[in-house]
Amino acid sequence: MKIKILYDNRARSGFNSAWGFSCLIESNEEKILFDTGWDGTLLLSNMEKLKVDPREIKKIVISHEHWDHIGGLPYVLNKTSNPEVFLLKSFSRRLKNEVSAKAKVVEVSETRKISEGVFTTGELGEVIKEQSLFIESKNGFVVITGCAHPGVDKILDFVKKFGKIYWVIGGFHDFSNLSYLKDVPVLSPCHCTTYLNEIKAMYPKNYKECSCGDEFKF
Repeated sequence: MKIKILYDNRARSGFNSAWGFSCLIESNEEKILFDTGWDGTLLLSNMEKLKVDPREIKKIVISHEHWDHIGGLPYVLNKTSNPEVFLLKSFSRRLKNEVSAKAKVVEVSETRKISEGVFTTGELGEVIKEQSLFIESKNGFVVITGCAHPGVDKILDFVKKFGKIYWVIGGFHDFSNLSYLKDVPVLSPCHCTTYLNEIKAMYPKNYKECSCGDEFKF
């Protein structure tokens, strides 16, 4: 299994950065796009540099309905052929209608399997509804968050019902209870993480850099 970071506030040399998040999950089964950042042209440019062919993407998961996670979606849909797009049931009818013109919309409310070894938490949170992904690995689950608006602790507590957590990748938003993270072996906060530097300083052995252009294997 491999994860490629396609869009983030920070970028490796040779890649373009912008506010937002997107990553690609690659398995032997298929390629799954998680979120699409905001600038679709920038997203497609980074995809090309990471040798990602959007025509091979058959499934797309959108974590939540904020501009910096859905802006690139039309650009990707113009390059794909009727992929499945996993949207929360609580998303606006307007967004669902727009997406359904170019893709098959799959409404998500509960935990469900997305692909072999890849699962969505389903709808979590109160004020801002969001879904995260958790992926099986030999060391435990790899959790991918968009912004973690429901709270990193709430998301991880939910995933722990299914097994141990090995790695967390994505936005941690303004989560400040950093001692909660002490039992997570690998931490890769990015995008909207307010306390990124504090996490890096507090967990130097657990911290693994995450920015556009990075590729993770597990």
